[in-house]
Amino acid sequence: MAQPDLVGIVVRDMASSLWFYRLLGLDIPQDGADDHVEFVTPGGFRIAWDTQALMKSLDPTWVEPVGQRMTLAFKCDNAAEVDLLYQRVVQSGYQGHKAPWDAFWGQRYAVVVDPDGNLIDLFAGL
Repeated sequence: MAQPDLVGIVVRDMASSLWFYRLLGLDIPQDGADDHVEFVTPGGFRIAWDTQALMKSLDPTWVEPVGQRMTLAFKCDNAAEVDLLYQRVVQSGYQGHKAPWDAFWGQRYAVVVDPDGNLIDLFAGL
């Protein structure tokens, strides 16, 4: 059976996108940020960032998608970390989508927007 291994994110501006994800705590290497960058989680799952130029070179028919189709969710250690991380992202000039709240399903939740308009969830158990 095929196993999920990588989530790829197509970006307009690699440096801005990598800075955003570093704010969320990903230890993405500082060097080598060109058309393709990967981060491997401690569990071996990969997140990759590819520039629009790379996508167009691989598939000349590629066009930038419109609309929100999926989100990434980042699990925090506790509710206070959700609040702190949300504030850090917003104070760094990125957009908040939904300020932290206590969700009815028993988690502290917040949503921020990455530089390419992707909704990024931040959550922790209450």
